[in-house]
Amino acid sequence: MIRVAAVGDIHMGRDSAGTLRPAFDTLGECADVLLLAGDLTRHGTVDEAEVVAGEVAGLDVPVVAVLGNHDYNNDQQAEVTALLGGAGVTVLESESAVLDVGGVRVGVAGTKGFGGGFAGRSGGEFGEPEMKAFMRRSRLCADGLRRSLEELKERNCAVRIALTHFAPVPDTLAGEPPEIFPFLGSYLLAEAVDEAGADLAVHGHAHLGSEHGMTSGGVRVRNVAQPVIGRAFAVYHLPVHAGRDGAAGSAGRPDTAMFG
Repeated sequence: MIRVAAVGDIHMGRDSAGTLRPAFDTLGECADVLLLAGDLTRHGTVDEAEVVAGEVAGLDVPVVAVLGNHDYNNDQQAEVTALLGGAGVTVLESESAVLDVGGVRVGVAGTKGFGGGFAGRSGGEFGEPEMKAFMRRSRLCADGLRRSLEELKERNCAVRIALTHFAPVPDTLAGEPPEIFPFLGSYLLAEAVDEAGADLAVHGHAHLGSEHGMTSGGVRVRNVAQPVIGRAFAVYHLPVHAGRDGAAGSAGRPDTAMFG
């Protein structure tokens, strides 16, 4: 069983130093990895990113993150990424990372993602240049997520996780005003997850949404925005698939195993 801790939308500012560290210091007792689902800062500034870096540096578990829209606000996303990387955080954008968790290969594919809406009520690459550019960005993010998940399959990962900021399904947006759903996520992300395969999809962004959802292909989706989960992080238990090469030395568990 792989224990995945996850949280998004922690929105740290200069006055936030030390607020999450006591909880994060317990991760070694309850989790194998920490996933950060974007909006780590309030305005995407370097000084805010330094606070985030201080909260996660030197933890007992590996930390993998994607950025969120807030982290892009000041056009300093490259600097934010570099600061987090210096603290040992693997920041993904249309990329994948493979972790060795007790001999089990755990793969994480990540992208910020983008909006666009969901099946039946979504935008398209048609009409004005601005609309085409909006939806093209959504498609490119989803394509990057698909490629990254396929890389994890090729690298024989026993557990595969999709990490995004924007939502892949409308289920986890329940509670948000329907009018803003197109700005909270895109069905293209879910299509990428279902086509390439994953054991779990984690996202943030929707502060008023719901924690639990599922893609049409049956992949569990969790909204880990901190206002939704109401704690420093949530922990999900994923079964290790014994039939995958990356599960060497690990006992398989049924898909009905404990899952938060």
